[in-house]
Amino acid sequence: MKAIHFKNIFILLFCCLLISSCTEPYALQTNTFEDALIIEATITNELKLQKVKVTHATKFEDNNPGFEADANVYVLDDLSNMYAFVADPGSGYYISTTEFQAEPARKYKLTVETSDGNVYESTVETLTTVNNMQDVTVSVGTKNGEPGVLINVKSFDPSNSSKYYRYEYEETYKVIAPTWTDFSLVLIPPPTPGPLSSYSVEVTPRADLNTRVCYATKESDDIIQTNTSLQNEDKLDYTVRFISDQSYIISHRYSILVRQYVQNLASYTFYKTLKEISGTGGNILSQNQPGFFYGNVKSASNPDKKVIGFFDVSSVSSKRIFFNYTDLYPNRPLPPYKTDCTLVNFNFCFGPSETCNGGALVSALLLDTLLYYAGQHPLYSMAPIECGDCTTIGSNIIPPFWE
Repeated sequence: MKAIHFKNIFILLFCCLLISSCTEPYALQTNTFEDALIIEATITNELKLQKVKVTHATKFEDNNPGFEADANVYVLDDLSNMYAFVADPGSGYYISTTEFQAEPARKYKLTVETSDGNVYESTVETLTTVNNMQDVTVSVGTKNGEPGVLINVKSFDPSNSSKYYRYEYEETYKVIAPTWTDFSLVLIPPPTPGPLSSYSVEVTPRADLNTRVCYATKESDDIIQTNTSLQNEDKLDYTVRFISDQSYIISHRYSILVRQYVQNLASYTFYKTLKEISGTGGNILSQNQPGFFYGNVKSASNPDKKVIGFFDVSSVSSKRIFFNYTDLYPNRPLPPYKTDCTLVNFNFCFGPSETCNGGALVSALLLDTLLYYAGQHPLYSMAPIECGDCTTIGSNIIPPFWE
């Protein structure tokens, strides 16, 4: 559940839905806020430490994530096996104390007892059809008239019983700083604090040479779903990710890990409704105000307590692929870098001359906005820091899965 960011959606969604009979766009005020518990849980057939997220809706101006601490969280199956979860505030989740996996034909129920004595329970859920992805493919194509890279999932269920699918992905891409050099321009401060003109600079070998090649990772942040309910067979070839051919993330080497969750109709409908209400344009404060939006979790102790969320028991499969830009676009210039790397030239001198801009260079070095690219005293060419230091974008540690 980590990739769909219920929290961000629900903060807006909950506040919005409290405004009944709203037919015009409404400027939300803090005094419309009312507390609601948010429960996010997907238990899968993977043998692992499972996770449950329990938070509270927060006000727009609050930075506190609203983590519900000291709750008693557990999953109970129909064989009276209890799987307990403990709070891990650092991750924002409750983590199961032991590894376990959802099994076919077993029935599961989630219970959350909050510190104020309220009890929240899910409906009884069973594992969906186990249907592993057949393949993840990459091809050059277009979407909405824009050229780019299509990443598709291929799946087939001969029993014709899966039908409803949700996807998450985690993409990792190689970043090479285009104006990296093995030298840097070091700012030398005066013996005692003084004006900018009292500073001097010196070109020296770069202290950290491991800043040219990095790896950045990003998780999907949208609800991605499809279904085959109207097809004669449970077969799909679905675009789970589109990347513009002008995106810097595919400039060198790119990898994507795709996860396929098989849903039941209730789960599919919940996520579909959630996405429709939140809106693709980011504006849910409009005409569609259907009332409070429930999932399959309710308060067992107090019907007036509001809770939003869904306890999902889904089969999941995953697959990772890699590709290079040159595999898809041979003999073609790389896409533009993330940042405009136009060089800025400085004449390190101070005085009335219009050609002197030493003060601006000192300021840039103090603020870490520019890095040395070329030149000798007093003329220096500088580049934006992202262009010369890839660690401003990603990590210079090679991921363990990287090929």
